Amino acid sequence: MKTTFAQRTAAALLAVLALTAHTAALSADKPAGKVDGTFIRANALTTTEWPSHGLDYAETRSSRLDRIDTSNVKDLGLVWSYDLESTRGVEATPLVVDGVMYVTASWSVVHAVDVRTGKRLWTYDPQVKREEGYKGCCDVVNRGVALWQGKVFVASFDGRLIALDASTGRKVWEQDTIADHKFSYTITGAPRVFNGKVIIGNGGAEMGARAYITAYDANTGEQKWRWFIVPGDPSKPFEDESMAKAAKTWDPAGKWWEFGGGGNAWDTMTFDPELNLMYVGTGSGTPWAQSKRSPAGGDNLYIASIVALNPDTGQYVWHYQETPGESWDFDSTPPMILADITIAGKPRKVILHAPKSGFFFVIDRTNGEFISAKNFVDVNWATGYDDKGRPIETAIARKGDRPREITPSAHGARGFHSMSFNPSTGLVYMPVQSIPLTLMDDKDWKFNKSTPSQIQSGTGWNLATFINAKQPKGPTLGRLVAWDPVQQKAAWTHEHSAPWNGGTLATAGNLVFEGTADGRFMAFDARDGKVLWETPIGGGVVAAPVSYVVDGKQYVSIAVGWGGTYGLSAGHSEKRAPGTVYTFAVGSRAPLLDFPAHRLGELVAGVKYNPADVAPGLGLYLSNCLLCHGEPGKEHLGGNLPSLVYLDKAYIENLEKFVFKGPAMSRGMPDFTGKLSADDVEKLKAFIQSTADAMRGK
Repeated sequence: MKTTFAQRTAAALLAVLALTAHTAALSADKPAGKVDGTFIRANALTTTEWPSHGLDYAETRSSRLDRIDTSNVKDLGLVWSYDLESTRGVEATPLVVDGVMYVTASWSVVHAVDVRTGKRLWTYDPQVKREEGYKGCCDVVNRGVALWQGKVFVASFDGRLIALDASTGRKVWEQDTIADHKFSYTITGAPRVFNGKVIIGNGGAEMGARAYITAYDANTGEQKWRWFIVPGDPSKPFEDESMAKAAKTWDPAGKWWEFGGGGNAWDTMTFDPELNLMYVGTGSGTPWAQSKRSPAGGDNLYIASIVALNPDTGQYVWHYQETPGESWDFDSTPPMILADITIAGKPRKVILHAPKSGFFFVIDRTNGEFISAKNFVDVNWATGYDDKGRPIETAIARKGDRPREITPSAHGARGFHSMSFNPSTGLVYMPVQSIPLTLMDDKDWKFNKSTPSQIQSGTGWNLATFINAKQPKGPTLGRLVAWDPVQQKAAWTHEHSAPWNGGTLATAGNLVFEGTADGRFMAFDARDGKVLWETPIGGGVVAAPVSYVVDGKQYVSIAVGWGGTYGLSAGHSEKRAPGTVYTFAVGSRAPLLDFPAHRLGELVAGVKYNPADVAPGLGLYLSNCLLCHGEPGKEHLGGNLPSLVYLDKAYIENLEKFVFKGPAMSRGMPDFTGKLSADDVEKLKAFIQSTADAMRGK
C-alpha cells in the first residue's frame, strides 16, 4: 500500500520527536543534562540552582531563596575558597547545577568545581595566544559560560565558540565566530542558549570592526543565522531589510564600512519565551567621534540600541535607540532586566535598562515603545528625553572641536557590572560610578594610523578622539543605588570609597549582596540600604555573586579578580590577590585567606635620558602604554598590571628587551616589533624616568 506525502511527513515527524525525546532522556543523566528551556523556566520559580547567566531568561538576578535573611546574614562564614590561578580580571558569573559550579577565569579558562567541597573536577584552557591580548580594549576577561543538555559553552577571547562535555571538560565542537580576521574581534561576554541555539556577540568597536551576533545549533555547532548590527558597504546588496533601513541613517561621506562602524554586542542579552523574542544591547560606533564616522550626522542605526530579534531566525523585529548618533562611547551593552510591573495603573511587560549614558530606561518589550527615562547620575550631555523617546541634547554635547568634560564619561555611569531586581520591593539594585574624562575630536584622524597622544592608537584603537587633552575636574565616585523604575528615582543609595564596584544579587531574604573595589563582600538590607554584614576578600571585585541550594543549605558564591578597563591600571584594594571563588553559608567558619599587601616599591631612579625626549615620549606612552600601565604620574594601587614608574631601574634601562619580542609576551605583553623604533623606546625611557623624578620631587 502506498503512503501519502502527508503520512510520510507525519511518520518522519514522529521519528524526529521520538529521537529528540530519547536524546533528552540520555542528556538528563549527565551533569547539567537536565538544563534546557523547560528547566530554566521551572527553576525561575524556585531558584534553587543557577543555570543561566542572569539566573533566569529575564536576567533578574533575583533569588527566591530566603534561608539567609536579614536576621541571620550576620552569621555568614566562609565554606571554601577556590584558586582560579589568574592574575587578570575576573568578571564571570558562576553557574551552579547538580552540585557543580562552572566558572571562567581570565583568558577564557573554564573551571568545574564540586560545590560541596570546593575541589576541582576539571579545567579547560582554550589556549588563547597571550601575545594577542592587546586586541581587546578592556582586559582579557570572560563573563562566564552557558549550559544546555550536558554541554558547557564558552566563548574564547580570540573569537571561538566552544562546546564542552559537562562531565569531563572534553571539547565536543568548536566554531570560529570571526567574520573577517583582518579586524581585531574579541569575545569577553557569556553565550546564551535560546530555543536550542547558542547565541554570541563580540567586541571590537574600539579597534574598528563591524558588529554582528550569531546563533549556532547547540548540538552540532552548525551556524543557524547571523544578524549584522550596522550596515555594510552600500555599493553591495544589504543582508536584509533592516540593514537597508539602517544605511539611510549613516552619511556615506564617512565611508563607515571601511572601518566597520562598530555597534558590537559584547554583553547583554535576554529572552522572553512567551513572546519568543530575544533582546540584545548594542555598543558604540567606530570611531567614537561621529564627525568622522558619519560627518552629516544621522542616528547611525543600530548602535547604542536595544534590538528585538526572533531567536529562531535572527530576523529583526523592532529596536529602540537609546543614544541616536552616539559620539561618547555610550554603549547600550550594560545588563538589562525583563520585568512585569504596573505603570499608571496598568500592567506592562518592560525592559529595565541603565546603560553607560546615565539614564534609566523603561521600555515596552512587546513593541519597543518608549515609556520613560530619567538620569540616575549627574548628566551634562542631555537634559532629558522627550515624549518620543529622543534625548534633548545640550550645547556642549557635540562641540567636538575643543576638549569638553562629558558627564558621565566614556567609562560610563554603569558598565558590565550586573544589576538585580527584587519584585517584592519593586527596586533595581545597581552599581553606579563616575570616572571623569575630557573628550575632543581628532580632525586629522586616519583609520589604523598610530598617532602620538591618540590613546592606544599604536595598539589598534580607532577612536578619532583625544582623551584628557585637558584634565577633567569632575568627581570620582562609586555607589550602590536602589532605583524605583516606576517612580524613576532612587529609593536609597550607599556611597562606596571608589568606583568600579561589583555586580549585585537580590534575594527573597530582603538582602542585596555586592563586592567592592576595595576588597570587601557586603550584604545590605534591600529595603533601606543598611549594611548588615561584610567580610574582607583580598582583591577588588567586579563580578556579581550568585546563590543556590545544595543538600538543603543556601550558599552564596562570588568570583573575585580585579580588572577590566579601569582595573588594568588603577585600583583600590590594599591587597594583591589572585582570582579566587569564595563560597559562604550561615554558620561556616573556614579561615579567610590572607594575601600580601600591594606594594608600590621605590620610584625608578638613575636611568639616563635626553630631556628633549620627554615630550615626544609622553605622546608615545599615551598611544601605546596608557591603557595597561596607567595614567602617567598618578600613584598606582591595586591595578593588575604594573606601573612602569615603580619598576626596577634594570627594567627601564633595558626596556627594548621587553618591548620587542620580550619574555612578558607569554603573559599578555604585545610585541611592538615594527610598531616602535629603537629611538621611540629611548623616548619612552625618558618620559618614564622624568615622570618618576617629578613624582619624587612632590
